[in-house]
Amino acid sequence: MTPTAAAGFAPVRLEHASRLVNHGPTVLVTSAHGGRRNVMAAAWSMPVEFTPPRIAVVIDKRTFTRELVMASGAFGICIPGAALIDTTWGVGQVSGRDVDKFARWGIDAAAGPVLGVPVIEAGCAAWLECRRIAEPHAEDAYDTCFGEVVAAAADPRVFSDGRWSFRDDNVELQTIHHLGGGTFARAGGTLTARPVD
Repeated sequence: MTPTAAAGFAPVRLEHASRLVNHGPTVLVTSAHGGRRNVMAAAWSMPVEFTPPRIAVVIDKRTFTRELVMASGAFGICIPGAALIDTTWGVGQVSGRDVDKFARWGIDAAAGPVLGVPVIEAGCAAWLECRRIAEPHAEDAYDTCFGEVVAAAADPRVFSDGRWSFRDDNVELQTIHHLGGGTFARAGGTLTARPVD
């Protein structure tokens, strides 16, 4: 017997299947080495361990960012707010080999406190400075890079005491979530579950 989709459901092309589970915050991955720096947008990132804090992010091996990350052993993860939607989309459309994205989009970045990786605060909700964890197989086969977070900071208007807070007065800092083709959703409002009895 052939399985059928539930009533009202339509098949999803497999190349779009990952979009069903990954519309977490789009991030800006920053990198620097040898006097050059870059920033790119990435929709696929996630935490992988609490202590020490470790994350994974997909960075295509053909990108300039990946080249800089591999050479420097470090990268930044900056979490843009809704105010940076055009910048986020733009930096994901061109290569840092061809254009200085910081100059083109007027991005002001400071040096991270531990590794000196570019970190972006203006328009961002938070940033994480990461030391690359070498995982040659995952990096080569899946373009997945791992990092140990060595420093992090957040704008307290949207993240404080370990919690996100999305309100009408911080819309410009609310995280953006890429849905494909330049369309983003913005985090907004919160729901609180009832306590378990």
